[in-house]
Amino acid sequence: MPGSEARKVICQNRKARHDYEVLETFEAGIVLRGSEVKSLRDGAAQLTDSYAEVRRGELFLVGAKISRYAAASYTNHDPERDRKLLMHAKEIRRLEAKIREKGLTLIPLSMYFKCGKAKVELALARGRKAYDKRERIMKRDLARAGM
Repeated sequence: MPGSEARKVICQNRKARHDYEVLETFEAGIVLRGSEVKSLRDGAAQLTDSYAEVRRGELFLVGAKISRYAAASYTNHDPERDRKLLMHAKEIRRLEAKIREKGLTLIPLSMYFKCGKAKVELALARGRKAYDKRERIMKRDLARAGM
């Protein structure tokens, strides 16, 4: 059915929305090896403490962990290698300018399969200070209590 885009979420970075103020989100494809795809289908991935950076006009996911695939032999992958992300060059240049100019960072929010392809949801974000986090938690708790 055209237009229907089923997303099977592999993993999420739950702390990202707590630690950062999300300004804008983007979708990027990931360049993976065969054993990495198998591991992702098993749900063996972790996005905590990972980020994306621009190197020589290309976008890379740094610090994401995709566990080794148990059934793979000598062809297994390095779990913490940097993975190339796929976006249009124009979008990458725009992101690079924003990151340099305004002191923002690119963080992954989630990793998922969309139409059989592995994708990462990236967020252009600004780090929160400790007092901002405490204030946000206090407001949430007050709203929950009905005050």
